[in-house]
Amino acid sequence: MAEETVKKKLRCQRIGCDAFFTEDDNPEGSCTYHDSAPLFHDGTKEWTCCKKRSHDFTLFLQIPGCKSGKHTTEKPVSEKPAPRSSNLMPAPVPVKASPEVASSKDACARCRQGFFCSDHGSQSKEISKKTSNPAASSAAEGDVGTSAPPKKIVDINTPQICRNKGCGKTFKEIDNHDSACTYHPGPAVFRDRLRGWKCCDIHVKEFDEFIAIPPCSRGWHNADAS
Repeated sequence: MAEETVKKKLRCQRIGCDAFFTEDDNPEGSCTYHDSAPLFHDGTKEWTCCKKRSHDFTLFLQIPGCKSGKHTTEKPVSEKPAPRSSNLMPAPVPVKASPEVASSKDACARCRQGFFCSDHGSQSKEISKKTSNPAASSAAEGDVGTSAPPKKIVDINTPQICRNKGCGKTFKEIDNHDSACTYHPGPAVFRDRLRGWKCCDIHVKEFDEFIAIPPCSRGWHNADAS
């Protein structure tokens, strides 16, 4: 008979709580929880309700709840972002500028530099194309005889810092050769809790271990690497 009187303990289903309770012992404020679903992006974990975040998943789970209430056995429904209001202003319809306005924009210093001009409004499409595609404009200039800028000339005894990924050593051009540098040619990869190099396909969890991954390629030191 004594066993029958023992109340069955239930498990709270609120996000961030997960505690056990009974219906007779469930006062207001006994449960602390998060009322919004977590967000995982670029290795960062964030509670969208209180904007608290962490890169470590264990520490992320230990972030205390930002709301309080009673325990419940009902699974919460994740809140979805509120829909954008339909009363937003419609996108402006571009108006083709007349030849007179276009020519005045070409002569205007603010329009040529890409700034908004109160006299001429937004820039014409032709000017925007010129400023948004510098590679094409430089190629066009090369067709008319403009040479590429000269490469920086450095004294062979001047100390320089190698910019190859994973190197960072100081070198002199007089000592540089085709196997002087050990580096990673591929990009670094940061995904979820892993860090690594795509070139040698090595991935670790800790940042110190990532820094200690040995370079997988040899080549020339390069002070101008991108």
